[in-house]
Amino acid sequence: MSDVAARATAGFRQRYGGEPAGRWAAPGRVNLIGEHTDYNDGFVLPFALPLRTVVAAAATDDGRWSVWSELDDEPVEFGPAEADEPGGVDGWAAYVAGVVWALRAAGHTVPGARLAIASDVPVGSGLSSSAAIEAAVLAALVELGGLDLPADRWPRLAQRAENDYVGAPTGIMDQSAVIRGRSGHALFLDCRTEAVEQIPFDLEAAGLAVLVVDSRAPHRHADGEYAARRKSCERAAETLGVAALRDVATGDLDAALARLDDAETRRRVRHVVTEDQRVLDTVELLRAGRIRDIGPLLTASHASMRDDFEITVPEIDTAVEAALAAGAYGARMTGGGFGGCVLALVDADAADAVAAAVTAAYADRGFAAPGTLTVLPAGGATRLD
Repeated sequence: MSDVAARATAGFRQRYGGEPAGRWAAPGRVNLIGEHTDYNDGFVLPFALPLRTVVAAAATDDGRWSVWSELDDEPVEFGPAEADEPGGVDGWAAYVAGVVWALRAAGHTVPGARLAIASDVPVGSGLSSSAAIEAAVLAALVELGGLDLPADRWPRLAQRAENDYVGAPTGIMDQSAVIRGRSGHALFLDCRTEAVEQIPFDLEAAGLAVLVVDSRAPHRHADGEYAARRKSCERAAETLGVAALRDVATGDLDAALARLDDAETRRRVRHVVTEDQRVLDTVELLRAGRIRDIGPLLTASHASMRDDFEITVPEIDTAVEAALAAGAYGARMTGGGFGGCVLALVDADAADAVAAAVTAAYADRGFAAPGTLTVLPAGGATRLD
């Protein structure tokens, strides 16, 4: 954390001169279980990562915004005209402009500001680097402007920034996890009601860790395929006469599948309904302190994503298979799919060996070497100083 915060401060000084008024941080996230259930009004169980995006910022009185990032040497500047028009700012800075737009659309007076962003959340790996930017910028602007905006309303506002300004059709999970995460816990989120419960997930006390494997696989048609999966689920819900697939009970699944005309749609529905149940089962085990016992649920989730939702790629499947063969209690892809990351539940003292096994399996298959890191659940968005 100290290094990335120092980089944000150094960037602010270099680009703007003087000192920032403060530094605000938000984490990346991984989803322990519950994939593609969020936009089906279902259940998810993410946790925040120790990897952080930091925004060093200061208010200005000119009503404009300037933002610099390590991703791009030149600052991006925009005013109300660009901020008030979705698409008015593009590229990585759209996530910043989207937060300004969402705040203004909600009736808040947003202060002009200079912002410098540094991050150790990998971009494009499925660890919610975009939500981390949104949450850190939101935290900065809310405090700099003295805005009356309770933190429990931040996730929906940040989601609007990504959906309606940037144009990415994400659910509410990412923003909820990076804003409301708590150290040593996973966030059980009902995506319909937005009710949350902090579920104990004290890996360290149990001698466990989560190994995250960045597959470094190129995202193959990720945007179009994500949208296609979402539309398929919406059409299925309409055919079944329910508001969302969350309303199909596990016990009614066979009857529901029999009412659908094509095999592909049946597979999509089966994944969502069974994945919701796996989330609920995982929560019950964690409430009972049985962390190791969630492993088979993680692995079953991956099989469902591979076979029914069809969103994995060879690099991802290889990482899961190698981790399990090396002794992981369970492993699964995490994120929207077609690339991204795998998580594996491992004994803490075996994490390096499991990581080495995955790396060796990649080499055997001729894949580019993966990235690996071991993580514990961390806290959500906050001011650093």
